Amino acid sequence: MTSFFEFWPGWIAYTPIVLQWIALGIRYGNPILATAANPTIEAGGLCGESKQSILDQITGSSRDWVALYTVCTSGAYAESDDLGIAEAAMRTADLSYPVVVKPDIGCNGTGVCLVDNRADLARYLAAFPRLTRYMLQALIPHEGEAGVFYIRRPGEETGTITSLTLKSSPVVVGDGTSNLRDLVMADPRCAQVPHLYLPRLASRLHEVPEAGERVKLVFVGNHCKGSTFKNGVKLISRELTERIDAIARSIPNFHFGRFDIRYDHAANLSAGEGFRIIEINGVGSEATHIWDPQTTLREAYAAQFFHYRSAFEIAAANRAAGHKPTGFFTLLRMWRTQKRLLASYPAND
Repeated sequence: MTSFFEFWPGWIAYTPIVLQWIALGIRYGNPILATAANPTIEAGGLCGESKQSILDQITGSSRDWVALYTVCTSGAYAESDDLGIAEAAMRTADLSYPVVVKPDIGCNGTGVCLVDNRADLARYLAAFPRLTRYMLQALIPHEGEAGVFYIRRPGEETGTITSLTLKSSPVVVGDGTSNLRDLVMADPRCAQVPHLYLPRLASRLHEVPEAGERVKLVFVGNHCKGSTFKNGVKLISRELTERIDAIARSIPNFHFGRFDIRYDHAANLSAGEGFRIIEINGVGSEATHIWDPQTTLREAYAAQFFHYRSAFEIAAANRAAGHKPTGFFTLLRMWRTQKRLLASYPAND
């Protein structure tokens, strides 16, 4: 089931956060000071940042924990050999089908797809906007996906994990007679938000899965795209904290953000093993355990207020150390670019 506030319109759900952000901006004398929380990431990771530029900053043995990836730029003309360029880059990066393809600049899982073969990739690239970067990334064959939120204040030797969210795709099970649309509408949770699933599955809704056949409804691990979230706070351990902290400290001046990972087993994750990083998000990310249906509205806002207050506090300390926040017009340009790109990407899986 869903919580009563889980799918509120954004302008309602985030109004208290916006008001807090304005108050923090007044207190610290700059409404976009938080962009200085991660000085080596564009705009601190608030918006418009390159996924590649963050992953590239991971150094030393910490790179072993990152899923293999490469980045290409789509061609300027329809006749450009995008597929050939992409497959050459895959060979250089030791990638093979199936792979995950995603925009280099994006958010909320927009444009993220699993491609099984070159025909799938060709179709994706044909729909991708020209002169735009995209990432090809190894498919990590683990069912588990998690968001691990990390904070390390300037001057602290070690950081902490402040939130851990376990993500999963809703699954419907065939009965041999019902089509996919009926199975989705018969699911107690999915029936409350069918707009998240039916448009994406439009070409398959007439299919009748065999009895016992499990059908995943979404690939990307994003709440707004239909994945379900569970608070995984019980898995936070000293071993996992030390592992994430070591990786985070390998990134110059990284203080605040969320590691999106795929993992094999919960016990291994808690032990700091058996996972690979697929993305790192900065100031624009949130502690996603708030979307667990068991989380109360009070708890959700408390978590949001804590994290964004921490972003400003960290940024203020970085500013005192000489790091400058992103300029207003630069941030506005980045936001406009991201908004334009999000509207042009292919539909996600």
